[in-house]
Amino acid sequence: MGTSRFFFVIAVILLLWNLMGVVAFVGEYTMDLDALAKTDPVGARIFAAMPGWLWVVFALAVGSGTLGALALLLRRSAAVPLFVISLAAVIVQFGYTFLATDLIAAKGVLIATAFPALIFVIAICQLLYARSLKAKGVLK
Repeated sequence: MGTSRFFFVIAVILLLWNLMGVVAFVGEYTMDLDALAKTDPVGARIFAAMPGWLWVVFALAVGSGTLGALALLLRRSAAVPLFVISLAAVIVQFGYTFLATDLIAAKGVLIATAFPALIFVIAICQLLYARSLKAKGVLK
């Protein structure tokens, strides 16, 4: 597989990943907390108490990540600062969730942190990938 095809595959995967984040945001923002409380009372309580500014941070994380992936696909250097914003928002979002709620105590460290850790790692990887492409002159 050539560099061009490899680049395209990674860029499309990152775009799809970030679009899944947008879908997750919309789903979580519009969810029925009463229905969630029947299956996950801890999750429903934490979502109900989530401050408005944190929803903005969540939207910023997925929005800038999606725009960053689009910029990457278009070979634009704007991908780098967009991925920086996304990573920073992910850190703030999960920092609040883990430090200001009892999620870890209620669900256990593995259940509470596994998927957020994956999100964090991917946010770092997409930023590092975009930075490396910019350094090589692939992104203009």
